[in-house]
Amino acid sequence: MQKIVNAPVYPNVSFAVISDLHVYDPSLGSCGAAFEEALYSDRKYLLDSIDLLDYAIGDIIASGVSFVLIPGDLTKDGELINHRVAAQMLKRLTDADIAVYAVPGNHDINNPRAASYSGSKTAAVPSISAEEFAQIYKDFGFAAAFRRDDDSLSYVTEPAEGLWLLAIDSCRYRECRPGKKAIVSGKIGRKTKDWISEVLQAAAAKNKAVMAMMHHGVVEHWKGQAKLTPDFLVRDFHKFGQFLASNNVQLVFTGHYHAQDITGAQFAGKFIYDIETGSLAAASCPVRYLEIKDNVLQIRTEKIIGKIRPGTDFAANARAFTKKAFMLETAGILAKLKVSAKDRDYIAGAIADAFIAHCEGDENPALRPAFDRSRLGLWGRFISWYQRYIFDGLWTDLPPADNNVRLEL
Repeated sequence: MQKIVNAPVYPNVSFAVISDLHVYDPSLGSCGAAFEEALYSDRKYLLDSIDLLDYAIGDIIASGVSFVLIPGDLTKDGELINHRVAAQMLKRLTDADIAVYAVPGNHDINNPRAASYSGSKTAAVPSISAEEFAQIYKDFGFAAAFRRDDDSLSYVTEPAEGLWLLAIDSCRYRECRPGKKAIVSGKIGRKTKDWISEVLQAAAAKNKAVMAMMHHGVVEHWKGQAKLTPDFLVRDFHKFGQFLASNNVQLVFTGHYHAQDITGAQFAGKFIYDIETGSLAAASCPVRYLEIKDNVLQIRTEKIIGKIRPGTDFAANARAFTKKAFMLETAGILAKLKVSAKDRDYIAGAIADAFIAHCEGDENPALRPAFDRSRLGLWGRFISWYQRYIFDGLWTDLPPADNNVRLEL
C-alpha cells in the first residue's frame, strides 16, 4: 500500500495487544451437563482462562512495553464476578507502570447469558451496566481519557506524546434484554460517529498521529466473512473503514472473531490496517508485541498455548478441543440443512480445519487437507459445493502476514 502524504509522524513506542480474555471464575461451575454444553458451544478454554491471562501478564511485564491494548470481551458473558477477577489481575500491569487501555466487547455488558452452572441446571447471575464497566476499569483507560463520548463508552487518551488512542465502543448492549439472545453484532451510532469526527479533526489540528481500538472489525478478514459471519464486522464496515482512513487513521486494533489476522484496505490513496488479535482464551492464545520506530511498525506474536504448561499435553489437548467444538457447531448447522450424519461429519471436519487455520494466522494452502466430494451423497456434495467459498476463503491468507510482519506507516 502506498504511503500517505503529509500524515502525522508516529512517535517511537512499544506496546502489546491481548484480546478476548473471556475470564471465567470456576466458582460459577466447572463440571456437569450445563457447563459442558456452554463450554463446547463457545470454543474457549474457560477453566484455563485465569492461568492464561496470568501467564500473559507476566510475559508482558518482562517485555518492557509501555502500554497494553485490550479490544473487548474481558469476561465469559459479562458476569460481575468475572469482571472483578479480570480487573484485579490487570492491576498487576498498572502496578508495574504499564498502562492498560480497554473497551467493552459484546460479551461484557448487560449480557442476558451471564450464568452459573450446577449439574444440568443454569442460573442467572448479575451482569454489569455500561456505567459499572467504566467504573470497574477506570484505571484501564477511562481515568486517563481527556475526552469521553456522552453516547457510548468511547474515549481518547494519549499513551505516548504525539500519539492519540481512539478507543471506540462498537457494542449494542443497550439493546440487550433479559431472557433474550445476546447481541453479537456491532454498530457506531450517529452521535458517536460525530464525536469521533470531532476527535479526528482535533488530532489533525494538533498534528497528532491517531490509532484506533474497537471490538468489531472494519476490514473483511477473508473473502466471504461479510456473507457468512457479518456480526463480526461493524455495521457498514466498509464505510466506517473508509471514514477512519480518510482521517489518517492507519491502524485499528480489533478482536471478536478469535482469529490472528491482519488485513488492509485502501481508499483513494489512503489505507488502513485492521490488526485483529486472536482470543487469549482460545487457540493459539496469542499476545502481540508491537514497536513503532521511525514510522515503521514491527509486529511480533507470542503464542503461549505451547508455553503455559511445559512438559504437558496442554497445547495438543486444547487444539483437539477447539476442533471438536468447531465440528459440533458446524454439524449442528448441517443437520438443520438435512445433510446426512455421515456426510456432515466429513464436511464439518474440513470446515473446522479451515477455521483453525484462519484463527492461527498465516494460512498455508499447501497444508489444506484433501477434500473428496465423491465420498458424499448427492445432497452433501451440493451443500459442500455451494459453500465452497468458506473453504477457499478461510484457506486464503489476505495480505499482509498475520503474526510477524513489518509495516511502513
